[in-house]
Amino acid sequence: MKLAVLIELYRQVRAGAVRLDEPLTLKNEFHSMVDGSVYTLDPADDSETDLYRALGETRTLAELSELMITVSSNLATNLLMGRLGVDNIRAEVRALGADGMNVRRPLEDSKAFEKGLNNTTTARALLVLLEALAEGHAVDPDASRQMIAILERQTVNERIPAGLPPGITVAHKTGEITKIRHDAAIVYAPRPFVLVVLTRGLADEKAADALIAGIARRLYAATQ
Repeated sequence: MKLAVLIELYRQVRAGAVRLDEPLTLKNEFHSMVDGSVYTLDPADDSETDLYRALGETRTLAELSELMITVSSNLATNLLMGRLGVDNIRAEVRALGADGMNVRRPLEDSKAFEKGLNNTTTARALLVLLEALAEGHAVDPDASRQMIAILERQTVNERIPAGLPPGITVAHKTGEITKIRHDAAIVYAPRPFVLVVLTRGLADEKAADALIAGIARRLYAATQ
């Protein structure tokens, strides 16, 4: 889902609706899609906590997008979704043909979760978005290159990259919640490929990571 937010950000930049250097005030206050009530994110449940210590300050949209992708900041994601608009993000996903992805709301909206109103995706939908980036069709070739550069700076590398030989460049986005671990990547091997692995039901996080790495290892061996 965060990949879709990134693509919509760059689409709006190209359209002149927002700027990458545009400052956004940091706040931890969001509204439930169910009844409009206010909720906050718990820093203990986020992979990045520095933003919570900087509430009231500003960060640029570029800085927030970097944190959203490279360290999977939930706070940065919600702030960007608020600025860009959930409906716009969903429309861009559909325009790119990623029909299996449904972006419905910002993160950690517990009232929406209780009613089954969740963000969902299929592996194919993520593959479609990554293919669009790899082929330069996500917004335009220059924007695609910029987004790929951010994905290459991903800091969680125990999954797909761990199954590949050293030196292989990987542009990817990981995801995880309880018993769910994902990785979706463009792998710049001698014969480049896109790989998306979604897992669920595995309580052992290291085992899930090893499974994803093993799939990457087998695919690399079969295609190179």
